[in-house]
Amino acid sequence: MRATQAQVSFADLEFIKQGVQLEPTLRAIAEFLDQHGAIIHRIRRDLLRGLKKPRTGRAGLTAPQVLRSMILMRVKNWDYRELRERIADGYTLRHFTEFHSQRVPKHDAFNRAFNRLTPDTLQAVNDAVIHAAVSLGLEDGTKLRVDTTVVETDIHHPTDNTLLWDSVRVLTRLVRKLDALLPAGVGPFTNRTRSARRRMQEIQRMTARERRRQQVRTYRALIRVTEQVVTEARAVAERTARVQGLDLLTQVAIDALRGDIARHCELATRVISQTSRRVLQGEQVPTEEKLYSIFETHTDLIKRGKVLKPVEFGHKVFLAESGRGLITQYRVLSGNPADQVHVKPSLDRHKALFDSAPDMYSSDRGFFNEDNIQTCETAGVTLTCIPQSGGKRSGEREALEKSPAFKRGQRFRAGIEGRISVLFRGRGMKRALVEGREHFELFVGAAVLANNLMVIAGLLRHTADRRRRQAA
Repeated sequence: MRATQAQVSFADLEFIKQGVQLEPTLRAIAEFLDQHGAIIHRIRRDLLRGLKKPRTGRAGLTAPQVLRSMILMRVKNWDYRELRERIADGYTLRHFTEFHSQRVPKHDAFNRAFNRLTPDTLQAVNDAVIHAAVSLGLEDGTKLRVDTTVVETDIHHPTDNTLLWDSVRVLTRLVRKLDALLPAGVGPFTNRTRSARRRMQEIQRMTARERRRQQVRTYRALIRVTEQVVTEARAVAERTARVQGLDLLTQVAIDALRGDIARHCELATRVISQTSRRVLQGEQVPTEEKLYSIFETHTDLIKRGKVLKPVEFGHKVFLAESGRGLITQYRVLSGNPADQVHVKPSLDRHKALFDSAPDMYSSDRGFFNEDNIQTCETAGVTLTCIPQSGGKRSGEREALEKSPAFKRGQRFRAGIEGRISVLFRGRGMKRALVEGREHFELFVGAAVLANNLMVIAGLLRHTADRRRRQAA
């Protein structure tokens, strides 16, 4: 990969001369990125990470192309194929992403380039964008509203029988791939996918009455089939370790498949264990010990007391938004921590960004406790708009929550619900269609970055329009 700088041809100069313009939001984002070239440095460092000779080899995507393409993908909420097609079909998007008259690579090239970035890099880029907005006078940090939400991982609803079925079919598929690579095959391995699928579907179709009488027997049969598949898959992995005389590429593919088989055998063993404990032994398995997907093993179970969605599968995400709509803080959390633990870290982070505490700190009642109220007062917050949750309110507390200033703070807090809705519907953050915890955090960071750049673009356009009106 050789991340060279894109060159502008004479045809591109002619298009620019003819006045072909980007849409206003993208044009403002492009101008902002052009004026803050230091943002590109972290992206370039990730793209070159691990390359022995970064200045040689085939020309790859440049750092500006990667960053701008990722921003465009999240702004428009496109997938990789549509991103590639739209850039290739339109000159304005070629101009925004700095491809100009160059050939646009295939969609998987964008995927590989984006996946070379790290969550820390996106966090640093977002911080640089916020600092740039502050230096331009677009944000003063006097208001802060916080909330948590859940971003789903790309999994089906987990049940014990479907997890067992997933283990059987994935292990069988991997062994088949390995068998196709070996001249003599993998040896004895029985395909039990039909048997496992029938028992999985039988459990799925049971009524509540049938489940009480027949569930344990059917689960025993499904667990027995899964154990047999795991045992034979491990034997296959051990036998194929001694294969010799193959070319290098085939040997690399075989080793990779053997590693996948070993990993999925361990995951299947965990699924068998938790199913046996829960269904056969009647034990209540702790949430932190459960596996909710053999594909996205990092998935957490989140209960937030929502009536329509009592249980969610993904990761809890903390968001802090300024008065101008910039997301100044975001964190992908592990497990399901209480909201109260985020008040002090968010205030410390805000002080680091703006050198002072906000005048107004607003959140919902989930963030309330007496220690957090005291923390806000000690930090220098003028108005702490966190409603009391539970218990009898004192007369002083009752008067505060009925005051006009507190009610204005709660109306301001409601704005972050709209911001979360925009991130979900507009930036595609509702469900992360990526693999692995690191790529999950990268996905969230890209959505936040796109949101902040769009907000900054809107503020810059508004400021420019106001100056033109004043000049006129």
